[in-house]
Amino acid sequence: MTTDARHLKGNWNYPTRVWFGCGRIKEMSVACTELKIKKPLLVTDQGLVALDMVKTQLADLQSAGLMVNVYSDVKPNPTGKNVDDGVKMYKAGGHDGVIAFGGGSSLDAGKAIALMAGQDRPLWDFEDVGDNWTRVKTTGVAPVIAVPTTAGTGSEVGRASVIHDVDAVLKKIIFHPLMLPRVVIADPELTVGLNARITAATGMDALSHNLEALCAPGYHPQAEGIAIEGMRLVKDHLVTAVKNPNDLVARSQMLSASLMGATAFQKGLGGMHALAHPLGATYDAHHGLLNAILMPYVLKYNADVIEQPMQRLANVLELQNKSVQGVVDWVLQLRKDIGIPHSLKEINIDDSRLSEIAKKAVEDPSNGGNPKSMQSRDYEIVLNDAINGRL
Repeated sequence: MTTDARHLKGNWNYPTRVWFGCGRIKEMSVACTELKIKKPLLVTDQGLVALDMVKTQLADLQSAGLMVNVYSDVKPNPTGKNVDDGVKMYKAGGHDGVIAFGGGSSLDAGKAIALMAGQDRPLWDFEDVGDNWTRVKTTGVAPVIAVPTTAGTGSEVGRASVIHDVDAVLKKIIFHPLMLPRVVIADPELTVGLNARITAATGMDALSHNLEALCAPGYHPQAEGIAIEGMRLVKDHLVTAVKNPNDLVARSQMLSASLMGATAFQKGLGGMHALAHPLGATYDAHHGLLNAILMPYVLKYNADVIEQPMQRLANVLELQNKSVQGVVDWVLQLRKDIGIPHSLKEINIDDSRLSEIAKKAVEDPSNGGNPKSMQSRDYEIVLNDAINGRL
């Protein structure tokens, strides 16, 4: 830690109202009333729309006198077209708010639809580059209620959406402070139906957010404290959530760890996400699974500059080996316990587009938060190791 007070500076923002706990989904109509939403558009995905949890929610909203419609054409990696089509439905239905209901894809799409409902510029004009966010017509941004059904992305407490630009083969971050949902309803019971594979991948995504936030440079003690506690919750509860899916304590703690990660990573992300974004756009792979596989390889690259935060983390996690290697060993064992593949090759990603992915990783906004400088050649080496399972 620096002893020079001139370096102890930062711009800090912390998120929104969170209504947390089992059964809180029943309070959705209360949230709509508080926000003066009478005609919500519920944004979800094709898998969820057919499930009882969505059908029950629609019935409850209608019985409360709310005129609700559903937009469910959201891909696992939501595209610009998904957002545009959602905006068309929002306008055609005369809606006055968005309920983003689902995993990270539905939450990101819902927040982007709410942003774009009142804009006359194209979506990509609001990419998180420079001061693009100042272009937003703030009076046109619709209020959002976010309902996470996975414990991973933490998008419910974020001010941005990751949207796939299909033409550019890139994932782009769309940002504005008003994209932050006004109310989050975090009901652990909604995550019980997740299968083991998705529970594992999303749980590792939550870990990656907390881990990269802790390692990111800069002064942000609140984020670091939240990140460390979030990782303790992952250590204590992810394996149980995967192997005993009806354990509501484990589900609750993982849902907490997820939103904690997204709160903490305003300090920064790093090489895991810088690689996961172009890999996801190119191979349409699950974001959390990519972070899970990439994690030890990026930690290995950063090892010589993250010894201090990893010692702190190892102490909190009560690891025997209180070093970077101790944390890597824990990650490897955790991945083994929950069935995460060891290499990218195991999910059909090869080295045929190595240099292309590496160049895009350098350009990704997350690259700037890595604790150690990474250029294209560095990303090629890390990616090649991750493809072939070399640690």
